[in-house]
Amino acid sequence: MSSATPKPSPLGRGLSALLGDVDASYQPTTRSADPTAASRAGGLQRMPTAWLSSGAFQPRHLFNEEALQELAASIRERGILEPLLVRPKPHARDSYEIIAGERRWRAAQIAGVHDVPVLVRELTDREAMEFGIIENVQREDLSPIEEGEGYKRLIEEFGHTQDALAKIVGKSRPHITNMLRLLSLPEEIRQMIAEGSLTPGHARALVPTKNPLELAREVVKKGLNVRQTETLAKRNQENPEVHKKRAGAEANADVLALEKELERVIGLKIKIVNKGKAGTLTLHYTSLDQLDDIIKKLRA
Repeated sequence: MSSATPKPSPLGRGLSALLGDVDASYQPTTRSADPTAASRAGGLQRMPTAWLSSGAFQPRHLFNEEALQELAASIRERGILEPLLVRPKPHARDSYEIIAGERRWRAAQIAGVHDVPVLVRELTDREAMEFGIIENVQREDLSPIEEGEGYKRLIEEFGHTQDALAKIVGKSRPHITNMLRLLSLPEEIRQMIAEGSLTPGHARALVPTKNPLELAREVVKKGLNVRQTETLAKRNQENPEVHKKRAGAEANADVLALEKELERVIGLKIKIVNKGKAGTLTLHYTSLDQLDDIIKKLRA
């Protein structure tokens, strides 16, 4: 067995880990003579905006039109100073998916710029989503709801635990939990948060209440601060048993993620029942051959 120390993942360090020193030396006027050849080599190049499309794992849904116009004006004046991160679309020539930098791409089109600097990388779906969230979180470009939805997808679709996710994006575990809790609120409240009329602090106070939407409207109408909202929420707490069940469901998110991870590794349906410090782990098999494989692995 090799004793070499594994290289640390670049994900926790964000997009700069992929770009290295490119940002400091990149010249916006440089054009690749052969974009297709450059893309095969995975190098820095300029690429037609028409070759690019929004990423399937883009966590950001809202693009402020006024901010885009301001960025477009800056691009006309100075160009794009930081390359976009893209990956090739499978089975499609001259077609690339944006992993990080969609806002720059949109602004470039407004500015009438027909090609943009890109860095091409072969990334898995999991890496694509991680980088997309990391880049936006580091730039503080995501609304709290978009951030929470991104975390939820990483947990549900790629089996991350909240602890692992916190390390990847450079946030605390309570921060991840708080962003996820916002997703349990009614759609109208989530829209208030996205628009900025309600802060995440206000919204978190409303999560355990019986009538969060009614209270949210009251908070906005009266201009209550977070402390006043917490006081209002305490007077409108929902049934303690209902809140207890909801808290339990949130606590089980890590267990569900672990089940999915083990199912991928072992190839069998897994059920974990957590009872504090103890619990049970059940493996489900559908044939005697699968049972034999389990026994062999346990005896190994």
